[in-house]
Amino acid sequence: MILMAFGTRPEYIKIKPLIKEMQGKIPFRLLFTGQHVDLLSDVKDQDVVKLEIKDGANRLDSIVASVMNQGHVFDGVEAVLVQGDTTSVFAIALAAFHRRIKVIHLEAGLRTYDKENPYPEEFNRQAVSRIADIHLCPTPDAAFNLSQELVGGSVYVVGNTVLDNLTHLTPTKDNTVVITMHRRENHEKMDRWFKALDHIAKTFSHEYRFILPIHPNPNVQKHRHLLKHVEVIDPVPYEKFLEMLASCSYVITDSGGLQEETSFLGKHSIVCRKTTERPEGLGKFSALCPRPELLFEMFGNMIRTPDPVGECPYGDGKSAERIVKILLEEL
Repeated sequence: MILMAFGTRPEYIKIKPLIKEMQGKIPFRLLFTGQHVDLLSDVKDQDVVKLEIKDGANRLDSIVASVMNQGHVFDGVEAVLVQGDTTSVFAIALAAFHRRIKVIHLEAGLRTYDKENPYPEEFNRQAVSRIADIHLCPTPDAAFNLSQELVGGSVYVVGNTVLDNLTHLTPTKDNTVVITMHRRENHEKMDRWFKALDHIAKTFSHEYRFILPIHPNPNVQKHRHLLKHVEVIDPVPYEKFLEMLASCSYVITDSGGLQEETSFLGKHSIVCRKTTERPEGLGKFSALCPRPELLFEMFGNMIRTPDPVGECPYGDGKSAERIVKILLEEL
């Protein structure tokens, strides 16, 4: 029995193809840690065990404490599968380690080697790598990072499972520019990012339609009034968001994960971060923008650049199939 744990929407999105592929082949059950409290409404047609979280001043601290103290969720479990680098991932992996249960790390080996960027994800994923027994890496570069770190266990390159969700899409190109901004490292300068985005939207309003599904975090919401020329909408379901990505012209984001989807769909993106744990697509599919003051010039350069062509460096949409074959051999 494999316990597949998740606590955030991105984690569930990335294990969803694996859930489908494992049906009837490998016994599993799902554990929801509650890091994104509203997520269960999106998880349909699945039996999910929900972690009982004790109230605390810091919700992430409470999740870690609750995982460590609720050993019954690991009853009958041979291995635990965690995805990515959230605090939920670290907590589940640590609890499994203390119970001598195998840990399978999906999306292993991503690195910036800067513990503050992203925070706390860079620490979380490095810590999980020291614990994991099976490392499922999205790219050869990620696997190389683990080889340099001399981690134990088995290391495999499987591609990123998020791309398995995109294989039904046919990319087109309308006049929209999709924007997402939410990252913790950008909260203190979110006003500057939004002013830069609004300046771009005003300047290019006759050519492009700028759309931002705004993140519910108060540190983002409090600056939405600065976006006078950007169409700000409520968060949309993942399938709807994928349709937006497939049909847009360009993407501006501070999400690392969106580098994968945009590359697979053949879109240029600007990533509003100082560094990235997904360097494979830089130059061809994406570019880093470390400061808001550089965004206007970078957008101008992007729209003058031919559309990217060639294979996506993050996978081919068949990762879940590979992973199930590996798990059948390893467990």
